[in-house]
Amino acid sequence: MANIRSLLLGLSRGRNSLFGITRCTTIRPLSLVSVTKPDLSEYKFFLQSCCFSSTGLPSHIVLGMPALSPTMNQGNIAKWRKKEGDKIEVGDVICEIETDKATLEFECLEEGYLAKILAPEGSKDVLVGQPIAITVEDLEDIKSIPAEIPKGTESKPETVTKETTQEDTKAFSNLPPHMVLGMPALSPTMNQGNIAKWRKKEGDKIDVGDVICEIETDKATLEFECLEEGFLAKILSPEGSKDVLVGQPIAIMVEDPEDIGKIPADIGQETKSKQEVTTTEATSSQKEAKKETSEGTTFTRISPAAKLLIKEHGLEKSLLKASGPRGTLLKGDVLAAVKSGSFVKKSSLSEEKSPAKANPPSQTGKDKLDTYEDLPNSQIRKIIAKRLIESKQTTPHLYLSKDVILDPLLAFRKELKEQHNLKVSVNDIVIKAVALALRNVPGANAFWDNDKGEAIPCDSVDISIAVATEKGLMTPIIRNADQKSLSAISSEVKELAEKARAGKLAPHEFQGGTFSISNLGMYPVDHFCAIINPPQAGILAVGRGNAVVEPVIGSDGVERPLAVSKMKLTLSADHRVFDGQTAGNFLTELASNFSDIQRMLL
Repeated sequence: MANIRSLLLGLSRGRNSLFGITRCTTIRPLSLVSVTKPDLSEYKFFLQSCCFSSTGLPSHIVLGMPALSPTMNQGNIAKWRKKEGDKIEVGDVICEIETDKATLEFECLEEGYLAKILAPEGSKDVLVGQPIAITVEDLEDIKSIPAEIPKGTESKPETVTKETTQEDTKAFSNLPPHMVLGMPALSPTMNQGNIAKWRKKEGDKIDVGDVICEIETDKATLEFECLEEGFLAKILSPEGSKDVLVGQPIAIMVEDPEDIGKIPADIGQETKSKQEVTTTEATSSQKEAKKETSEGTTFTRISPAAKLLIKEHGLEKSLLKASGPRGTLLKGDVLAAVKSGSFVKKSSLSEEKSPAKANPPSQTGKDKLDTYEDLPNSQIRKIIAKRLIESKQTTPHLYLSKDVILDPLLAFRKELKEQHNLKVSVNDIVIKAVALALRNVPGANAFWDNDKGEAIPCDSVDISIAVATEKGLMTPIIRNADQKSLSAISSEVKELAEKARAGKLAPHEFQGGTFSISNLGMYPVDHFCAIINPPQAGILAVGRGNAVVEPVIGSDGVERPLAVSKMKLTLSADHRVFDGQTAGNFLTELASNFSDIQRMLL
């Protein structure tokens, strides 16, 4: 522990912003903080993707190497999608970064112009947090950025950020040598999490690699492994804590077990009380701010990212102070207000405007029956809701339905059980049939690339299976499903479904996929239309099998009624990838796999 850097902040929001320490030779988004009474005045803190006013430079934004995976500490610049002078919109991919797992896209969360590329294409081992580019808000400011950035133009933070950081560490400054464990970023999009369960209790010995707690992220419940050995001295965020921001302290570790008794029992309460005092002071300052802003807002322009944050937190934008050029409200201004507590929600303003009733009417028996209870939503369900809305708003859905005959499939399933003692479900056979249809119709196994404006074919057939859990819908993936046997698919589906319901899926087991299947036939549901899971371009909704009577012409040419089992399949397809012909060919190929079940054995 003595070798760990004396100070570190590992707050990661989205995919391109994190706190770092410019004095350190390496900048990493770790969640371990070793505090041995450091002098914070000697350090400079900066926020990646935040506006700076450096010496000799116009107002600009420094983009740092983002942490695109939880284990990433450096990356390579594979390709720049934007060149110097290009306009950048919110959500534009500016470059491709090769991480420790894959080559991923780096999306910018602020609009502006790319003024200077600091890490050219092909740069290797660029540390997380190291500046890779500079953007400016106005095109004219590009000329003011020199061709060579002098060393004396490091970004200088606002004094408020520095003072806030000092206050945050005062609570730990009088403690023996220790380590503060912060909420880790367990996924690239995680900005907060819930403490689901503590595996270790106060006083326990912790070895390298031990799982100390389970954290519910925006995608799944993951295990938090400790990278240092020591003793768990104090738990700051107890089991069940909700919406803990990434980087916020959750526990304290010490190296010597004798130091456990030196950690005050009320250290967590002291931190909370200081936050409450800050909130109280912020409330009084808000009242003064209301008078100042009664005639209008304090800013004239607002960035798109700031709008999204204001909407997300439900803030009253008229009380926010802008620090950007020409009175522009930036994302950093909103984040600073949220962190300090110096903001007012719209609901609180409406309550103050509406006069309180002196004698509220008593509830009648009917009113009491109409009472309700607000149930907290899980992180997973919040993300699902957000992505479903985005899918319906941005993806043109094309719907096609087809009835397939189930009798050959049911007979084949019965034969496998009786002759080979192999138990497979109808859903297992559906997965195999869909995978083979995607392989034979490669145009259906693709996704839409917004930057290129074209459909990109996928190299493999990876089927995402919708699994309902208590916390929300999860989609574990059967990779290379077209190349696997029915028995392999069956065992893998059972294993992944159990892990999904237990919240134990690893990121690689649910991230990705080229096509999805949602089966509600067991509930039973006759037919339904599913919503596409971006960036995928298709999802198949599978209903239950129903016995119907149809006229069938026999070998003698006489038409006779015959009872058959039919199942309705509904394809939801991205019309930018699937045209009518591609979707029709896919359903025809899929129906052939059901009617001639032996095709799946070829």
